Amino acid sequence: MPVAARMLDFMAKASWIRKMFEEGARLKSIHGADKVYDFSLGNPDVPPPPRVIESMSALARESFHGYMPNAGYPEVRNVLAAHLGGIYGVALTGEEIVMTCGAGGAMNVVLKALLDPGDEVIALAPYFVEYGFYADNHGGRLVTVPCRDDFLPDIRAIERAIGPSTKAIIVNSPNNPTGRVYPESVIEDLARLVRSYPHVAVISDEPYRAIVYDAREVPSILAYIPNSIVVSSASKELSLAGERIGYIAVNPSMDRKDDLVAAMILANRILGFVNAPALMQRVIAACVRERVDTGIYERRRNTMTSVMDDTGLTYAPPEGAFYLFVRSPLSDEVAFCNLLLEERVLAVPGRGFGWPGWVRFAYCVDETVILNAHDGILRAAKRAGV
Repeated sequence: MPVAARMLDFMAKASWIRKMFEEGARLKSIHGADKVYDFSLGNPDVPPPPRVIESMSALARESFHGYMPNAGYPEVRNVLAAHLGGIYGVALTGEEIVMTCGAGGAMNVVLKALLDPGDEVIALAPYFVEYGFYADNHGGRLVTVPCRDDFLPDIRAIERAIGPSTKAIIVNSPNNPTGRVYPESVIEDLARLVRSYPHVAVISDEPYRAIVYDAREVPSILAYIPNSIVVSSASKELSLAGERIGYIAVNPSMDRKDDLVAAMILANRILGFVNAPALMQRVIAACVRERVDTGIYERRRNTMTSVMDDTGLTYAPPEGAFYLFVRSPLSDEVAFCNLLLEERVLAVPGRGFGWPGWVRFAYCVDETVILNAHDGILRAAKRAGV
């Protein structure tokens, strides 16, 4: 049976994250899970808040498992709008909310609604690799703009990349893979820039918004940029990655907002999502103020950075999310990942995020895994000349 040549090409370029995750599964089957130190996949292991589990159990017994409007239950959208309005500092209504199948589904719905064939989407490197596939899904092309050395957006470089075919800029803060939280000054600069480009939307990908450290706050894209859209999910903030529940929030000041929301609702259906999971919509509405204990991730961050300090490896200090981006001691970071692999330590090469020479460690694992990986990371670093 023939397979699309484009998909075969995509498979060859597929996510390094998944490749390393699958290699970890293979090693665990050989050596045992406790002898493999897997930092490949951002798969939350912190339990969901108790109220979330209780709500899932109680609501599952109610009879509302059929279809609903493609945008989601109106009452759920209203609850979420009221909650998000307080977070973002803008007056949202349920008409500006679309419930989706996770943030990945949300991003595809947004791009389907925005892009015509040949349109361009700017992503700030390092970036989540799926953005390129998502843009291609809808006839678009990803244009990558490197961040500065401190992993904050380079506003002048973004401006140079904007052209007549640019339709959107994707920002991701707290960032995967660097853990950077873009400060208010950066968002203000971005807002000033896009005022000159009313045909360009800013899409803020925010699944890690609630996971920040040292009393930081994530500035509101919606408060600063009229042509802005937020996509997010409960995957990280409620540890519900497998339940695929997310949402889109459209700025009420967005140009042609009603047409755009209508296009997103249609996209939700014709992309095959149809609607977000019925049960999980109700759970989100019932638990809208719940969050996982981010203190657990903060302690793991501190343990992870201590391990790297012991080994002499340098890194970008994480301000949010649960990733540590480490400078490879070898120019070829894949070679360094292979040295780590020989120690049964799994990390992801930075080229998988458009940033060669660096390596990502996901520390959403038990602290004992981090501590037990110490010696293997040390040996790999020494072999790499640290």
